[in-house]
Amino acid sequence: MSDHDIFRAIADPTRRSILTILAAGDQRVCDLAERFEMSRPAVSKHLAVLEAADLIRVERQGREAVNRLNPAGLAPAAEWIGFFSAFWDDKLTKLKQAVENSDD
Repeated sequence: MSDHDIFRAIADPTRRSILTILAAGDQRVCDLAERFEMSRPAVSKHLAVLEAADLIRVERQGREAVNRLNPAGLAPAAEWIGFFSAFWDDKLTKLKQAVENSDD
């Protein structure tokens, strides 16, 4: 797994939707497929990308596969974004100061 895999995985809006759904609780593939206008195999392909990026865990329960969010898998993306948030915080602080000073 690489950081590239994580960003590739979350770049797709369907996969982001799947992650949001899984944040609310575990889901079987068939339950997820009902939420989207695509085939079950298409949903399975999205799940495979998320699993390869370590963003979900798949647990076999008999013939069913239960998908579970792995929040720790998002840590590298959060760290990368966090690095750049310092730049935005600085820019927003300067903008706030400029707006406040322009009222004088």
